[in-house]
Amino acid sequence: MSEQPYDRFRGRLRLLALYALVAFLLYFAEPTVRSVAAGVGFVVLGEAVRFWAAGHLLKTQELVTSGPYRFTRNPLYLGRLLIFTGLAIMVNLPYYGSWIALVGGWALFFGVYLRRKERVEPARLEALHGEAFRRYFEAVPALFPTLRPYAHPSAGRWSAARMARNREHWMVIGLALVTAYLLWRATGGSLG
Repeated sequence: MSEQPYDRFRGRLRLLALYALVAFLLYFAEPTVRSVAAGVGFVVLGEAVRFWAAGHLLKTQELVTSGPYRFTRNPLYLGRLLIFTGLAIMVNLPYYGSWIALVGGWALFFGVYLRRKERVEPARLEALHGEAFRRYFEAVPALFPTLRPYAHPSAGRWSAARMARNREHWMVIGLALVTAYLLWRATGGSLG
């Protein structure tokens, strides 16, 4: 595995594409109370995983193997996948658009994004953390959690300061606003 430097431009481009996708989904949304209710569980579960992970993560500075990192190497991405699934259900796009968006999003996630991440990030982490990362890499799956937690967790506990440093509170606020907007649309513009 060869280490490649992080490309900020591509990172910002991916973020911009993600915001554009969410805007597209919201613009064409035809939510119902039932679709919002069916999708919100995925969104809440996904954000709970991300919130838990963000409170453990200190990017690049240490090998984090505590909290959700004991079960999956990429809990933030697992959370993102769950959130996207929930949003696709909640928006209830016409003409099976939600299913098309969901399958297309999953295909991009698994076929491009996760494959690239698994090519680049392990090399970087192995260069930083050596044998400790290799043991972790071999014991913990990339995305879908194992039922056997990693036997050698790092000492860190969940920290609100780390969560804030990772700016996960903005994700919580954004998802709450999106959910409220879709529920408002689903009820015909009146929640009262």
